Amino acid sequence: MTVADLKRGEKGIIKDISADVIPMKLFEMGCLPGNEVEVIQLAPFHDPMYLNINGSFLAIRKETAILIEIDKLEVNHSL
Repeated sequence: MTVADLKRGEKGIIKDISADVIPMKLFEMGCLPGNEVEVIQLAPFHDPMYLNINGSFLAIRKETAILIEIDKLEVNHSL
């Protein structure tokens, strides 16, 4: 699963990144394995995606989101 597969409000933990093709700016903003990513907003056709990665807010294109592998976090509705 990748960041591109997430819907608005869903979260995941970054597990792998195609480091040779991801812009260095994403690494600088916390897009690293082990960090949590949440989809805040999706533009029409899901491109770009507005994300919160460990407190850093950024917009990335879907073609870049496909390169970020995640483990999806399940939402606990048992309150």
